[in-house]
Amino acid sequence: MDREVLFGKTLEAVRKKAKEQGNVIAKEDVELAFAELDLSEGQLALVYEYLKKHKIGIGEPVDLDDYLEKEDIDYLALYLEELKGLPQLSEGQREAVTLSAMAGDISAKKQLISLHLLDVVDVAKLYAGQGVMIEDLIGEGNVALTMGVEMLGALERPDEVRGMLGKLMMDAMEDYIAEQTDVKEQERKVADRVNRVADAAKELSEELLKKVTVEELAGESGLSEEEIRDAVRISGQKIEEIEDPTQS
Repeated sequence: MDREVLFGKTLEAVRKKAKEQGNVIAKEDVELAFAELDLSEGQLALVYEYLKKHKIGIGEPVDLDDYLEKEDIDYLALYLEELKGLPQLSEGQREAVTLSAMAGDISAKKQLISLHLLDVVDVAKLYAGQGVMIEDLIGEGNVALTMGVEMLGALERPDEVRGMLGKLMMDAMEDYIAEQTDVKEQERKVADRVNRVADAAKELSEELLKKVTVEELAGESGLSEEEIRDAVRISGQKIEEIEDPTQS
């Protein structure tokens, strides 16, 4: 296998293992994983730096609060203040509530949601800093939690509940981040198209010393009339060098 491909697959395997262990992995496990590649100390240092950047602790968990933006910190302060009134239950009481929720008790399901709201916050911190607000991540996690408590009947033991709910939260947040990334990529592509038309229109306008028509620009730039009209429409008719196509 190509060395670069092997390195990428090994790094992904290390990240996956760390994620399964609460975003922490032993230094020995990292060294063992990359043993086949025979990395130098400097190269291993770069691996550790990469893992830390992705909120993975080496030997001990990282402080996730260190990765938060000020806006997220301010939001969390207010949100956690609201959660201070949540009931504190012993392990035995939590298990009793969980068993009742698994049996379909509506009141127990509501209580179980409250018991896991702080878990949503902890999971959201893992995914913060990826171009979305932690407030939105928590919202997605809370929805997943609410849906998850309706699925507990499929489980056999109460000790399976936390893991299942945690996975649902993570899946929901990952899906949300992917969706927002796709939206931003589409917005970037649209902006690039508008800028390309605007630049071509400015160049031709300066050459002709007048505003240009859609037809003139299409003939000189290689852009289609449809592309140009779409760009003008998307820009809100703000490409000043092009005559308003709705008036022609």
